[in-house]
This record gives sequence, structure tokens and C-alpha cells, in this order.
Amino acid sequence: MTQAPSTALSWENEPYSIKRHGLSITNCDSEPVHTPGCVQTHGALLVVRLADLSVLQASDNAQALLGYAATELLGQSVAAVIGQENTDLLKELLVKAQLDCNPTHLFTLPSVQAALKPGSAAPLDVSFHTIDGVGVLEFESTGRTDAGEPDYYALVKKTVARLQNAKSLEQFYNLVTHEIRQLTGLDRVMVYKFHADGHGEVIAESRRGDLDPWLGLHYPAEDVPTPARAIFTKTWIRPVPDVSDVLAELVPLANPDTGQALDMTFCALRGVSNMYSEYLHNMGVAATLTMAIRTNEDLWGLIACHHYTGPKHVSYQVRAACEFLAQVVTLQHRAAEAREHGAYRLNIERVHQQLLASAGAEGALACFTGETASLLDGIKAGGVALHHDNQWRCKGNTPDNAQLDGLKTWLMGTRLASGARSLYVTDRLVQAYPDAAAFAGVASGLMALPVSLAEGSLLLWFRPEVLQTINWGGNPHDKPVVLGPHGPRLSPRHSFELFSESVRQCSLPWLAVETEAAVSLRMAVLDLLAGQVEQRSGTNHTMASSNEELDAFAYVASHDLKEPLHGIHQYANQLLGDPALVGDANRDKLDRMVRLSVRMDNLLDALLHFSRVGGSDAAPQAVDLNQTVAEALEVVGFRTGQGNSVQVPRPLPMASCNETQCRQIFVNLLSNALKYSDKAQKHIEIGYIDPAESHPRPGCPEGSAGETIFYVADNGVGIHAKHFQQVFKLFKRLHGQSSYGGGAGAGLAIVDKLVGQHGGKVWVDSLPGQGATFYFTLPGKAASTNGSAHPKAPAT
Repeated sequence: MTQAPSTALSWENEPYSIKRHGLSITNCDSEPVHTPGCVQTHGALLVVRLADLSVLQASDNAQALLGYAATELLGQSVAAVIGQENTDLLKELLVKAQLDCNPTHLFTLPSVQAALKPGSAAPLDVSFHTIDGVGVLEFESTGRTDAGEPDYYALVKKTVARLQNAKSLEQFYNLVTHEIRQLTGLDRVMVYKFHADGHGEVIAESRRGDLDPWLGLHYPAEDVPTPARAIFTKTWIRPVPDVSDVLAELVPLANPDTGQALDMTFCALRGVSNMYSEYLHNMGVAATLTMAIRTNEDLWGLIACHHYTGPKHVSYQVRAACEFLAQVVTLQHRAAEAREHGAYRLNIERVHQQLLASAGAEGALACFTGETASLLDGIKAGGVALHHDNQWRCKGNTPDNAQLDGLKTWLMGTRLASGARSLYVTDRLVQAYPDAAAFAGVASGLMALPVSLAEGSLLLWFRPEVLQTINWGGNPHDKPVVLGPHGPRLSPRHSFELFSESVRQCSLPWLAVETEAAVSLRMAVLDLLAGQVEQRSGTNHTMASSNEELDAFAYVASHDLKEPLHGIHQYANQLLGDPALVGDANRDKLDRMVRLSVRMDNLLDALLHFSRVGGSDAAPQAVDLNQTVAEALEVVGFRTGQGNSVQVPRPLPMASCNETQCRQIFVNLLSNALKYSDKAQKHIEIGYIDPAESHPRPGCPEGSAGETIFYVADNGVGIHAKHFQQVFKLFKRLHGQSSYGGGAGAGLAIVDKLVGQHGGKVWVDSLPGQGATFYFTLPGKAASTNGSAHPKAPAT
């Protein structure tokens, strides 16, 4: 479902409506599914002005459900529909509750039909949220019967307990499908995982006995278009109780105050794309319920539920339980994966720590591809290549040096350009880089890690080709185009018969435990390289001796302390996972052991990190701080959207500093801003104050006059003035770990040490509950920019 012959979009000069323009679609990725202009007719929708709660727009089926024609409601107070008492409640919630992009159940309203003919129709559940400065009221049939409702809290509690005790990923996902099918009564429930290239695979399934199994089937990436995936990164659940429903359009189609279409991303009633409804019809599906599974802010997969025997309304209460379970699955599937791959992860960490200790002692990274020990002892791969100091060092089966040079040029020019990504992973390298066909036998899979973009240093892991047979749910190459009322348009395929395809030039996929270990290794190597630069630039024998002692300490801490600690952690987790071995009396003790082992591991990591911050003067160079900030945001994994934002009011200037250490300053300050926040929407501002500006400089220490001041401001919990000095001390924490994610208390101490090495100062200004602003200076003046040389601010 990708592309049909190009035609002009007929809604370019007016808001989109599925009913008016849905048959013009030539490219699924171009359809504005978040502004469909229509709702599903099992419910009605009103858009209200927040200032006076008067109706701006109404769905044209309002008469049937609300007793008023849509045109009658326009301009009236919403009290005409929900009553004055409920309107007063709504006003109170607008003041007290967080309703932006957050649909909230308000009350249950007797339906018009129920009022006229008692018992003839179910009452209406009313939910409300705000978006783009307007309020959205949704009215849905409750779906409740006189038989009463089960105790959904008790059901969900039991489900969560069963998920936590799953001993393998397969058991975990099978439990997910079974429990949600039991809860909803739908005919088929699947866990649908997205692969790196975007295509999906059914990895677990619970179904009615007479249905054909779909477990193991693959589906093209185009079956879930990009706009639909984007919505599932913002909202958790999507109900479609009747695929054959005739949609109701909003009246008027555009907001009369702004002329804009309504963003219906968070609306349960959001109209269904013609492409999607046709696709479901072709599969014989009558109703669906879909939930998101995420990894951080990325869409990992879906819990897809299908019903075949007619429309199926899932009540608000059941959907709320399913939405909660989807969030639990999002949190728990990584934990289940960690349990399954726990021993593997511990071995990778052990190997990496030993190699880092050797690299620190030898002052070189050559040991990463050594004869007796190498990176191949950790992450499973066929070969590994390191490009450092302008030469390749290889271990195992790898492309030759000329081929590696070509691959490096391509990676640095595209996939890893300008530090846009900290890792590139693929199990189908030839598809992205056709020249790799020459060495697909040894390198069909690639994991590429930029060690230092400035020096062009790279770490590459390779996996060999593995011939695979993929079973598709229909021919993935079938992309039919039909003639519609506005010309040729895309049509979903009609055949979903088993289609087997032999695939070459693919490797085994990379696991999350492997990619996470690679990213952690990168940060450790960056610290190591920064320490080596400082040691080479120092001339003091005492400092060199001190560095040797720190290297020795790093080895002892990483090997003699961390390895047994990991063993304790793993053993305690294994016991917790087997209820037959652990009684209730000992479960709390084991839980505490696991928490303490994690805490101790974090403390050791923090101490190691702090010790690696060099003691000699940093080697300064001209650094574009905009690029440094962009890389820091990538490292901390901050994603905009859902109300979160990063503001860079103006491009940052060039600065004379050590690039690696300056990046670490921003990483720690950003991590601190994200960690210590009690706000649903996190806002961060990164900027600077020029010496020539009369900008206020709260708490500016003596000796900072005439220097450029950089700052990172947040809207977090804030700090009381009496703690301003304490926060920069090692292992000093002001907030409990359970409340704000904790940490070892080394981040700001490292910032203080790094800024001090540059000859600068760091300080904080804050009020409790009103966020904090951390200021710091760097040596000398920031390099001024002029004209076309002005640096570009990070995209936010």
C-alpha cells in the first residue's frame, strides 16, 4: 500500500474529510489520519470554546444521540446537552486537572432515547480533553447491561501478577494475548512486532478455535502506514467497533475561530480511513481494538485484536483496563526480555569492562580486537572491526580494508552523519548499501558505533548471511491501484493467502540487549579517550602516576566488585521468578536484595565515571556547541512530543573547550532536568548570555564578569537555596530514589569537576516547585560567529 500514480490532493485548500476526500488517496503516508474530519457514529462529538464552553463544532449525528441537530448546537452553551451541574463540574476540572491531550472520563449521561423510552438504549459515557486551545467532548454508549460489571481492577491485578511471573518472552506474549482476549471477548488477539525495516510479524496469538492460525506470519511495512504509527506513539488504544460504519462529519468542518481542522489524535471516536476499513473488509474483520507497545517513545509493536462475527462494542471500562495493560506490557516486556537474556547481558558487561580496563592500562583500544580476548567474546557476531588512529583492526570474518573504507565513508556520510544517531543497526545491509552485496556472506548484518565522530573512529560488528524463509500473510509485493472518482487511487490487497519467500542477504537480527550494551560501551570509550588525551597533554609525573592508580581502581571495581554483584542480582531475580521456591515471607527480602544490588551497581558506575574525569587541564579546541547539544539530547534519549519540548532560543556560539567533556556536561545537566521532574510535560531551555548583554545573572559568582554564560533551565521540582552548594558534592542527593528515579548523586559533581577543569564556574538558581537553571562558564570567551558562519541550533 505505498504509491499509486500521482494526482493532486483534492483537499489541499480545505480541511480534509474522509467522506469527501478519502477516495482520493494515492499514498497512505500522505493521508492526514489525525484530522479525519469525521467520527464513528456509535458516538457523537462536540468541540467547545474554552473561554465560555460554547459549541464550535458538532458531529452531524448529534440529533440521534444528543437530541439536537448539529446546526442547532452551534454557538450554544454545552450546558444545553450535559446540564448546568455537569457544566460546572467541567469548569472545575479545567482549573484543577491536566486535560491537555489526556482524555478523561467525566460522567455518565442518560441517552436521549433512554429518556424518551426507558430501557431502550444504554446511557452515554462522556469523556473530555483539550487540544490546540479547544475542548473536545465525546459521547459513547456505555455498553453496560443490567447484569452488572465485573471487578476490572481485580482482573487486571491478577493479569499483571501473571505477566510478572512469566519465565520467557514466549510465555509473556502468549499471556498477553490470552488475558486480553479473556477481558474483551474478541475473536483473535495478536502481539504484532515491528522489525527494523518496518515490516511486522505476529509473534503471539490467542484465537477462536475455528480460525486459521496467523502465528509467525509477516506483513509488509505499508500495512501500518507511517501516520498511523505516529499516532500510536502518542496514544495507547484505538477502538473500531464497526468496520462497516458510515461516518459522521463535523459541522462545520473547520473551527470557525481559527479556520483549522480538529486534531483528533486522542479521540476514541476518530473516523476510520477508507484504506484501513477496506483492508479490514478484505480480511473479513468486522471490528478491531488496537493497543500500542512502546520502547521509550518509539513504537515497538501492537496488540491487535480482531472480531469476525459482527460489530463488537468494547465499553469504556474495558478499554480503560486494556489501555492500562498495554502500558504494563510496555514496561514489562523489556523486563521479560532482560530476564530471558540476563546471563547474556552479564557476560557482555563483564567482557566490555575487562577490555575497557585493559585499554585504560595500555593507553590504546587495540585490545578490543586482541588475539586472546576481544569484543567477539561479548556480543555474538561473526567479526568485528575497529577504525582508530587512521587504521583498521579486525577480528573474525570481516570485509577487507578497501571494502571497510567504502562502508565507513557511506556510514559517516549518511547513517551516522553529523552525530545524528549514536548507533546504526541492520540485519539487511545490502538493502541500504548495495555495495555490501560483494561481502554479504560475512556482513549481511551490521551494528555500527561511532566512537569519535571528530576523528572518524568506528566500531563495527558483522553478522554473516543466513538464508531465511519468510511466511507472509499475502503477497507483500501486491500493491493494487483502482480507478476512483478522482482518478487512480491506492487499494488494499485482497489476498492474504500464505506466501512463502526465500530471502537472502539477511543476518540474524540484533537484540535490544546487544544494542544497549553497544551504546553503553560507546559512552565508556568516549570517557576513556578523553582521559588519554588529557594524560598525553600533561607533563606532571605525579598526575600520570595518579592516572595509573585510577586505572588500577577501575579494573578492581569493574571486575572484583561488579561481577559478583551481578551474580547476586541474577540469582535473586531467578528465585523471585519461581514462586515454588520462594514463599511470601521471603519475597520482600529478595525484592530488597535486588533493589540494593541495582543501587550498589549504580554507585560503582558513578564512582568509576567520576574517577575517569581527568585531573589535568582539558585540551581545548573550537567546538560547535549546537552539535554538542544535539548529541547530548541523543544520548539522554529526550524526545519532543506529548507536550515535552526543548527550546534553544538562538543558535549557540562556538566555544573553546574539550568537546567530549563539554558533551558530558550537557548530558549530565539534561539527565538531571529529566530525572527531577514532577510535571507531565517536561520543558527544557538551553541558551547562553553574552557578556555584552544586560541579561540578569542570578547567583553569578565573582570572577565571571566578561565571560559567556551558558545555561540549562527546566520546569522540574526545583531546589531550595540552602542546598545550592550541596548539590555539586559527590553522592549528595536531595530527592528519594523512589520519587524521582534517584541516581547515585554523581552527575552534578562530575559537571562541577569538568567545568572546573576548563577554568570555569558552575552554579544554580532555583525556587522549589518552579524548576531550576544551571549556569556555567567555559575558559575565555565563546568564539563569536558572523554572517554565514553562524552555527545552526539543534532541531527541537
